[in-house]
Amino acid sequence: MKRKPIILQILNNDLGGKIVLGVLALVVIYVSFANLVLPEGSTFHVSTYTVTLLGKYLAFALLALALDLVWGYIGILSLGHGAFFALGGYAMGMYLMRQIGDRGVYGNPELPDFMVFMNLKELPWFWYGFDNPIFTLIMIMFVPATLAFVFGYLAFRSRVTGVYLSIITQAMTYALMLAFFRNDMGFGGNNGLTDFKDILGFDLQADGTRIALLLISFLALTGGYLVARFIMNSRLGRVCIAIRDGESRTRFIGYRVEQYKLFIFVVSACMAGIAGALYVPQVGIINPGVFSPLFSIELVIWVAIGGRGTLYGAIVGAFIVNYASTYFTSALPEVWLYALGGLFVVVTLFLPKGVVGLISQIKDKLNKDNKNQESEVQNATA
Repeated sequence: MKRKPIILQILNNDLGGKIVLGVLALVVIYVSFANLVLPEGSTFHVSTYTVTLLGKYLAFALLALALDLVWGYIGILSLGHGAFFALGGYAMGMYLMRQIGDRGVYGNPELPDFMVFMNLKELPWFWYGFDNPIFTLIMIMFVPATLAFVFGYLAFRSRVTGVYLSIITQAMTYALMLAFFRNDMGFGGNNGLTDFKDILGFDLQADGTRIALLLISFLALTGGYLVARFIMNSRLGRVCIAIRDGESRTRFIGYRVEQYKLFIFVVSACMAGIAGALYVPQVGIINPGVFSPLFSIELVIWVAIGGRGTLYGAIVGAFIVNYASTYFTSALPEVWLYALGGLFVVVTLFLPKGVVGLISQIKDKLNKDNKNQESEVQNATA
């Protein structure tokens, strides 16, 4: 018997995931075609701004997916995942800054402009290697993973759980935010890293480069989804769900709960770091504001609104909230934060499984009504 391709095996019995990824694939293909091929005067032409916006949403969707992996499947409510996202973003930003060379305001081929402005004479040691894309790619995953490993090892070994764990994750990202705001840290201080020129030799402002980044973001999101789905379909995933539903019982059975939690936490941090690295070249800036605890809390709202514990629900939630943010912050900026808070309260009280949970409930209700009608018809004919 011929075996199915590995991707189809991973997505087996995952109709929601297939629909979400399929719709996103169609949208990305159309947007790419409409931007590069259709003339600007055409009704169906898609602007470069829309391409960049969609790429940003895809990066945020990967970040939401990373959080859903730890919150929805192993019960770790992290309020500090923005830190892993920011670290991956800063790693990419450092690479992009090194690519500017002598095209900066001060024309220094070695030092970024903010270092020249601060009268630094040589490049800090932790900036070495970031002129190499391979080294940068490794650091994008290694730095967030290392932080997650050290933090998770200490927290999980001490059996810190629940709200206490959430608080210390928030304290972690807040401490990093304060550190990166310092000018003497060597990361641009309050202004962060910006004024990027090109990536791998390609102009960042070119339409073709924007489309390439969009496609890479979609592929990264798809790859992250497949990895998360593969983990959750495995025996490891079943143990993670058991830990979420009853950590003490799982520990008493004989499982090393701390090791499972640490592994998932590190994998999630790597995914968040990749999301941050994809975000930076498309948005064009990374600053300490991304470390803000408020950003990590908003991330939790994305997952809650979409539906935690589903993976594809996190993607849906990220798109819904960020599209709403884009619209309301331009149309009704003073209303947006109230609307976001109200939406979160409504979802928490009336839609505990989020938007995708509501869709499932409606579908189940319709199926139940159809079965009842069929039963009534059969009884009437009998």
